[in-house]
Formats: sequence, C-alpha cells, structure tokens
Amino acid sequence: MENTTNQDKSKNQSRNGLYQTMWRWHFYAGIIFAPFLIILAFSGAVYLFKPQIESYLYQDLYYVDETNAATLSVNGQAEKIRLQYPDAVITGVSVYDEEDRTFKFSTMQDGQAVNVFVDPYSGKVLGDLPVEKELMTVFMKLHSELLVGGTVANRLVELAACWAIILILTGLYIWWPRNRTSIWGTVLPRLRSKGRVFWRDMHAVPAFWLSIGLLVLILTGLPWSGVMGEQINRIATATNTGYPAFSFSFGPKPQSGAVTKDVAENVPWAAENVPVPSSVNNQYVPLTLNEAAGIAEMRGIQKPYTISMPQGEAGVFTIAASHSKPFDNATLHVDQYSGAVLTDVRYADYGFMGKAITLGIALHEGKLFGLANQLLGLLLCIGLIGMMVSSLIMWRKRKPQNGLGAPGRNVDIKIKRAVTIIMLLLGLVMPLVGISIIVVLILDKLVFVRIKRLKAWLG
Repeated sequence: MENTTNQDKSKNQSRNGLYQTMWRWHFYAGIIFAPFLIILAFSGAVYLFKPQIESYLYQDLYYVDETNAATLSVNGQAEKIRLQYPDAVITGVSVYDEEDRTFKFSTMQDGQAVNVFVDPYSGKVLGDLPVEKELMTVFMKLHSELLVGGTVANRLVELAACWAIILILTGLYIWWPRNRTSIWGTVLPRLRSKGRVFWRDMHAVPAFWLSIGLLVLILTGLPWSGVMGEQINRIATATNTGYPAFSFSFGPKPQSGAVTKDVAENVPWAAENVPVPSSVNNQYVPLTLNEAAGIAEMRGIQKPYTISMPQGEAGVFTIAASHSKPFDNATLHVDQYSGAVLTDVRYADYGFMGKAITLGIALHEGKLFGLANQLLGLLLCIGLIGMMVSSLIMWRKRKPQNGLGAPGRNVDIKIKRAVTIIMLLLGLVMPLVGISIIVVLILDKLVFVRIKRLKAWLG
C-alpha cells in the first residue's frame, strides 16, 4: 500500500514538474513575442481586406465612369504615358477583368516605382501613385518586416511566427483539463469570475477554439519567410513537387541565374523560382505590348494578369496570373523577338507541394473562398490579439513588484532536460527557433547566473 502511494506521489510530481516546465517555456515565449504577434495579427487583419480598401481609397484611379465596346490598344495607352511622363520607364502592365477597371502600368521614375493608371476607353492618364505610398504597401511591410525593412526585421517576424507555433502547442498542454468532467475554464469561460481567473479563461478558452485555425494560418504564411521559405523551396525542388521539370525545357539555366520573382510581378508562389530563359532571336524587332497581350489571350490566360517587360536584350516577356482562384494561376516566359513561348506553367502542372502551398497561400491571404475566407481570417487575427492582450493583463496581475513573475523552476532536472531536447528537435524543423534556444541557454549558463539581480528578477 505504501509503495502504491509513493508511486502515485512520484507520478504526480513528474506530472506537475512537466506542467511547470511547459508553463515556463510558454510564459517566456509569450512575454517576448506577444508584442510582435499583436503587430502581425493587426497588420494581417487589415491586409486581408486589401481589395475592398484599395477600391475605396483609390476609386478615382482604379475605375472609369463610362465604358464602351472599343478600347485603346495597350501600345496606345503606353504611348499616352510616355507623352505625359517622358522620363518614365514602363516595366509592366496589369490587365483586369472588370469592364470599368483601368489599366495599371508599372513604371520607374527617378529610381522610384510608380503605378500609372490609364482609362482604356479614352486613353486618358488618370494619375499616378508611388508604390511606397500605397496604404497596403505600408501594411505589407509592417507584416513582413515591421516597417524597418532588411534581413534582421524579416527574420524577427519569422522567429515570432515560429515561436507562436510553440506557444500554441505548449498552451494546449497547459490547457488540457486535469478534471475531465469540468467544461468551465476549458471549453467555456467562467464569465462571472473576477480577477486572474476571468483573464485566464479569456486567454485559454479562445486559444483552445482557435488553435487549429491559428496553426493553419501560421503554417500557410511560412513559405514566404526567409529561412523556412528557402527550406520549403529546396525540398519542393529536390523532390520535384514544386514547379514542373519541363520548366527547364528551354535549355540550360541563364548565366545570370535569374528566377521569375526577380523579373516579374504577381508571380504565383510555385513559379517564383522557375528559371528565366533568354531571348535568342535578337535579329528580329522586339514584340510590342499588344503582341504580348495577344499571346496571353491566345494561351487562355485568365484576367487579371500582369505582363512584365523584358530586362535587357536577352530578357523575356513574363506573363503572370496569380489568382484568387489558384486553379487559374499561370506563368509564361515569352521570347521578346520571336514570340515563342519558352515556359508555360499552370496550376495543374505544379507538384503536390506546389499545389498545397498555393492553396494555403490563397487561404492565408483571404482569397480562397471569398468574403467568408476574409471574415475567418479576421476572426483568427482578432482572437490572437485578444489572447495576447489577456495574457499580458493576466501576467501584470500576478507579477511581483521586484520580479518578472515567471513560473517556478524547482523541477526535476531530467524533466527540464527532456523538454529542452524536445524544443531543440523542434528547432531542427524551425532553424531560427533552434538558434534562439541555443542563444538563451548560453546566456542562462554564462551571463544570467553571474548577475544576481538579473537572475532574481528573471526567476
């Protein structure tokens, strides 16, 4: 009987030790990354409604008042721009499917990217808009690089997103009900409670309901990231599950090593790294924009699509359609002299990873199933912000005056080591997480222990 009691006591201690260790990881990750996750959720919530917001803000540039059957050719519209902006270099044009939508020409003016909008019926240039000043450009930069820009900011965003996965997983372990008959505080909040209990439920219960959706939202955003994104690209390329092998059918890779995302706009994810071929028949006169648009129509490219101009004498026209309906995605490279289509990659040609990630990105951006997709994304973003805010309030309520208020660390060293090993294994999948854990462990062993006040404050 005594042995049974000791075994039960040992199991309880191990269970409590694991709980404390998980809570400690969850606590520190939340304290460090909550502000970044709030920024990502807020900027992402706004960016979800990019089509509606831009259509409202720039309606004078985006839409025309009167339409008729005859439209001015793309060449004719380009000529109007050259007359009004003699120093501008046209780099591409976007063609839309709405009859009352203007054509958007991408230009470079004094080293700055500027979009110029033309009425396709009258040929009138309605105005221009520097890309850097577009509201959605600001929110995109906030979402991807915290407005600061550069590699460090981009990696910090990726690090926060990866740690959010660990926050969700450790949070689910902490949430898991010890009393299986209780639904209050687990699947339903105790709204009549006060203080820390109320805020704990406001944090834990929504986190449970939204956990799967948030994991999907985070995972579908990682293909854009710097480190994880490159890993995903390499795996897709090595396994031939990204863009198709026939993307190389035009011959050897160009000496420049350029890929499609370097020379064109609005390229589908699965085709971003398709190597760019070279135009070789340079004894001919280059094609016009009209002829490039004609090839897009002849090939059945669904609007909207973007035609990017050749870069240099060996460059190619790139016709790209990255759709709200991913099944209509297309990427074409066209010889600028002969009009030969050197590459033609559609959604049906993607490998398994390419198709899955393309659908995931559309879901992430709120494009996959229209307004319902946008509202679902908005719910997840608001939920994430609410969870972060409630966790910070909960922390402030339990935080001692002279300390951080971290959960206790008097736990069996074997448990702590086992959890640390699990975290490092997750770090193999998410390299930035692994590096950050190693850095923290080194600081903990070599720095924190030597500064008594800091050690006491950290708990």
